[in-house]
Amino acid sequence: MPNINQDLLNMLLAFQKKELTEYHIYQRLAKLVANPNNQQILAQIASDELRHYHLCQKYTQTEVKPNCWQVFLFSWVARIFGLTFGLKLMEKGETQAKNAYQEYSAQIPELAQVIMDEDQHEHQLLDLLEEDKLNYVSSIVLGLNDALVELTGTLAGLTFALQNTRLTALSGLITGIAASFSMGASEYLSTKSEGENQKLAFKSALYTWWAYVFTVIALILPYLLCTNYFLSLVLTLAIGVLIILAFNFYIAVAKDCPFWSRFLEMAILSVAVASLSFIIGYILRVFLQVDI
Repeated sequence: MPNINQDLLNMLLAFQKKELTEYHIYQRLAKLVANPNNQQILAQIASDELRHYHLCQKYTQTEVKPNCWQVFLFSWVARIFGLTFGLKLMEKGETQAKNAYQEYSAQIPELAQVIMDEDQHEHQLLDLLEEDKLNYVSSIVLGLNDALVELTGTLAGLTFALQNTRLTALSGLITGIAASFSMGASEYLSTKSEGENQKLAFKSALYTWWAYVFTVIALILPYLLCTNYFLSLVLTLAIGVLIILAFNFYIAVAKDCPFWSRFLEMAILSVAVASLSFIIGYILRVFLQVDI
């Protein structure tokens, strides 16, 4: 038994709590998946985490409780945003834990086995990540991108041309809903022309349509809640940026894509189109002498 000083004891207690917490998380995640192979892998990882907990306990001689907040959080993240997203967030924690174990493995050689287990977990998790919605990310991107760019531009132009939040919301809804069906149909035909069967083409179209409609409703909401059309436009642009932020964070975690470059590209494009459309709306209002 190595000499356990206070610093090492505190670190082992932190490891112990983390391993017990992850044991409960993986157990819960195993119950969420329908695939028996995935269930078995998650249950095995949970078992490994419990073994790591008992290893730390051998040196600390102390019982600890799991972090109930983390258990609740990761379980519901996986339920709401999908197993892939939840597991990828867990994987980031595994990487940090592996580095911490490496630092103390010289003092406690048994931690080397824990490091090997963490490496194995990463590979198993990567093999596990098969989720329906991630197979249709390109369709979701298509719906979000088109709705964000087209509708922010349309709403910006209508905002100054009409100077009426209700009329702008009505025009935006008609334009957005019509465009969503058009985009869905185009995605269906495009996917089917690439040789996919009718079911996959329909699901691809459905994801595109859903992403488009969701974005339309979110962007038009300020015009239904506010009477000041300038404030409505500012809130719409802010919501657009938040949608871009949330979506790119999800993709960055779930598919290991760069975050900032994709976020800035989408945000700058949407704001630039909205600004240009706002100017065009002003010019057309003056040129046609429209006064509503």
